Amino acid sequence: MSHVSAVVRPPLVTGGKSYHDITEDVCRQVEGKPTASWKIVFGISSVVLFLGTCSVFWTWWDGLGNWGLNKTVGWAWDITNFVWWVGIGHAGTLISAILLLFRQKWRTSVNRAAEAMTIFAVICAASFILMHAGRAWLAYWCIPFPNTFGSLWVNFNSPLIWDVFAISTYFSVSCLFWYCGLIPDLATIRDRAKSKVSKFIYGLLSMGWNGNTKTWFRYEYVSLILAGISTPLVLSVHTIVSFDFATSVIPGWHTTIFPPYFVAGAIFSGFAMVNNLLLIVRWTFKLQDYITIEHIETMNKIITVTGSIVGIAYITEFFIAAYSGVEYEQYAFINRAFGPYWWAYWAMMTCNVVTPQLFWIQSIRRSIMWTFALSVVVNIGMWFERFVIIVTSLHRDYIPSSWAMFSPTIIDIGDYVFTFGLFFFLFLLFAKYLPVINMAEVKAVMKSSSERFPYKVKPGKSTGEKVTE
Repeated sequence: MSHVSAVVRPPLVTGGKSYHDITEDVCRQVEGKPTASWKIVFGISSVVLFLGTCSVFWTWWDGLGNWGLNKTVGWAWDITNFVWWVGIGHAGTLISAILLLFRQKWRTSVNRAAEAMTIFAVICAASFILMHAGRAWLAYWCIPFPNTFGSLWVNFNSPLIWDVFAISTYFSVSCLFWYCGLIPDLATIRDRAKSKVSKFIYGLLSMGWNGNTKTWFRYEYVSLILAGISTPLVLSVHTIVSFDFATSVIPGWHTTIFPPYFVAGAIFSGFAMVNNLLLIVRWTFKLQDYITIEHIETMNKIITVTGSIVGIAYITEFFIAAYSGVEYEQYAFINRAFGPYWWAYWAMMTCNVVTPQLFWIQSIRRSIMWTFALSVVVNIGMWFERFVIIVTSLHRDYIPSSWAMFSPTIIDIGDYVFTFGLFFFLFLLFAKYLPVINMAEVKAVMKSSSERFPYKVKPGKSTGEKVTE
């Protein structure tokens, strides 16, 4: 006699994979030789990184006068790119930490790549701090420690110093979380390694993992502790970045909506970048059975929600400016929408508010091509958002005689290109030499979320119900 035991959700591991299949499929790209497509993409990334490095070297050698900054626009391309990269790094920690605490099983196939993306994005963001410092070799002056320079201390009242603490903490915890999650998989690769060099390197990295009950207990315990530490960082890091603007008195910046608005925007752009990377990895390494349409659709739903929050924030900014009665604040927002940089403002509105609403349509939300295209559009829009906030609030101040326009130089663009080369250079190395999917965590959800374990679907049900006999 049959009876209904539970409602079945669409499986997160398809293709009837076994535990052995997971190990083989994920380890394949690590153990095998680099494919031709990987070599081509890696070669392109290396060339881009080299050209960008030349630009960065010239920036440090000849000074920041090579940038398009002027007497009015003292911040522009550099801070725009810094905030953009920090935002992209947010999705990794959210997927790893918050979804782990909420026991969301769909995170298991995507968390490893998202965590790596976080680390590399923060490195790219930090490069702009070093560039903007002008003298990168003196960047350690930002660290408050007793020194021989007399009474030289950092200004603890400055949000720029808060950035140093927030981002360094965020980077450290993210690296630790990512590495701890890698240890069981590194041990698997160690045990499968055929060459002495591979066995030694992966053995060193796996830190003597033996897989016994006590070891697994400590692994899960540490994961929960790190998730608890990381969760406040998701909210605090971009909140502190927003203080760079919100604590000033510049019209268009001096607003209390910036912290939640920046956090929502960071998650928005971060999930879009995760989508792009996962779709590439999914196709390149033939991991369609692990990174399924269900994963893609779930992330698209989060993009829709956070995009809507960002849209509400844009409207709220205009309302508060009008309601405040402060003419300078009102002018700042009118100038954004209808001034010389109107094209950037409306590109931001179109990319961030209008296009994500297409994900309300299920066929688009579950389409690989639409997802990839719209995720690219979202990140373009989020770059324009930071550009609009920074440049349009600075290029026209209280005195019309000091009004000026900003246009990037070839060095500005080259420094931005450098971060793209660096990001993809690092990510491709990661995808080749480390397991891009967390094998241990995927195996842990096999019994409840895999096609391997049989279930029957009742006729007329979209998701079906699990039936035991």
